[in-house]
Amino acid sequence: MIDIKLLLNDFDFVSSKLQTRKIDSLLLKNLKDTALNYKNKKQELEKLQAHQNKISKLFAGYKKEGKNIQELKNDLESNKNNIIKSTQEVTSLEENLNKMLLNIPNLPDISTPIGKNENDNIEIKKILSPKNFSFAPKEHWELAEKNGWIDFEAGVKLAKSRFSVLRGMGAKINRALINFMLDYNQKAGFEMVTTPVIVNKEMLLGTGQLPKFEDDMFKINSDFDDEVMNVAEKPKGHELYLISTSEITLTNLYNDTIIPIEDLPIMLTAQTPCFRKEAGSARRDTRGMIRQHQFDKVELVAITHPQDSQKMQQKMIETASGILTQLKLPHRLVQLCSGDMGFSASNTVDIEVWLPGQNCYREISSISNTQDFQARRAKIRFRDDKKNSLVHTLNGSSLAVGRTLIAIMENHQMQNGDIQIPEVLERYL
Repeated sequence: MIDIKLLLNDFDFVSSKLQTRKIDSLLLKNLKDTALNYKNKKQELEKLQAHQNKISKLFAGYKKEGKNIQELKNDLESNKNNIIKSTQEVTSLEENLNKMLLNIPNLPDISTPIGKNENDNIEIKKILSPKNFSFAPKEHWELAEKNGWIDFEAGVKLAKSRFSVLRGMGAKINRALINFMLDYNQKAGFEMVTTPVIVNKEMLLGTGQLPKFEDDMFKINSDFDDEVMNVAEKPKGHELYLISTSEITLTNLYNDTIIPIEDLPIMLTAQTPCFRKEAGSARRDTRGMIRQHQFDKVELVAITHPQDSQKMQQKMIETASGILTQLKLPHRLVQLCSGDMGFSASNTVDIEVWLPGQNCYREISSISNTQDFQARRAKIRFRDDKKNSLVHTLNGSSLAVGRTLIAIMENHQMQNGDIQIPEVLERYL
C-alpha cells in the first residue's frame, strides 16, 4: 500500500507516478476527491478536538473560581456531539480510502524506466551465448513425447487443461532441480523454509494478491475444520486459498511483527507447488508446459533495512542467474518498465532463458523490490533506537522449476532427440 501521508501531502507527485502504471484517470480522480475530503474532514475534527481541550481547561478554571459555567457546559456538550459526528465521518472516509488504496499499485522507483508495456523494457545484458545447432531444434513438447518425460494428456484426464504429469527421468530431473536450487540458494546465505501451500485472506492482502487478483487465485472450501471450530469463532480472513507463490508465505511469516534491527537482513528460500488460474491468458501458450495451473517454484524472499534493499536485489539477481549459468543455460537480464511491472513491485529485473525450439527468450524469474509497499500492508517493521520503521521486502523466483526443465530439454537436446543432463545435476540423480 502506498503511503497515505505522501498521498495527502503531494497528490500531484503520486498521481504522476501512478499514471505510468496504467491507472485509469477516473480512478485517480476518485482517489484524489476521497483523499482531499478525508484530509479536510480530519482537519475539521482536529479543530473540534482542540476547541474541546481549550474549553475543558476554561471549564475547570471557572468551576474552581466559582464562576458561571453553564455557557461553557453547553459549549462542551454541543462540541462533544460535533466530535462524535465528525469522528464517524473521518472513520468512514478513512475506511473508503484504505479500500481504494488496496487496489492501487506501488509507485515505480526512480531507477525504473517509464514505459507502457514489454516493448519498453530494457535489456541489461546477455549471459552465455545460444548454441548453434546443426539441425532444427525441437520444442519441448516434441522432446517430451519422444523421451516420455511429460504426459500432457494424463494431466488433462486427471484435472483439466494446463495440468501435466512428469514421468520417469522427467520427474527425476524435476526433483534434482529443486534440490540443486535449494542447495545453491542456501550457499548464497538464504535459509531454507517449508511452508503451507494454503493461506488465509489476510496473508494475501498483506503481499498484494488480494483484492486485485482474486480472479487468478484458487479459493478452497474451508469447512473441513468446522468440527473443531464454530463458525462464529472463525478468525478474520478465514477464507482459504492455494498460494500462487511462496513469496506469500515467506513474507507473511513476519506479518504484524517488529523485527530487531540486528536480525536484518532476513533471507529465505522455499520450494512449493504454486497454483494460478491464469485468468487473463486464454489461448496463450496452450501447448506444452510454459503456462500451467500448477507448477513447482523455488522462491527467494528478503526482508531488509531500507538502505540495503537495492544491494539485496542485486544479490538475488546474481543468485538466480548463477543457477542458470551452472546449468549452462543462456539467459538475459531485462529491466522492466513502469507499465510492465507487477502490482506490488517498485523495481523489477526479469531473467529470461533462451528456448531454441521457440527461438526466443522466455521469462523464468522476476526479481522485485517492493520497498515498503508490502510492509505497510502486512505491518512488518523493525526497531531502531526505540523507533519502529517499515522494512523493505523483496522477492524473486530462483527458479520456476518447470520452465528450467523445459530450457534444459531444448538447449541440451541432440539430433536424435536425446537430452544431455547438465553435470551439476548428476549427483542429484
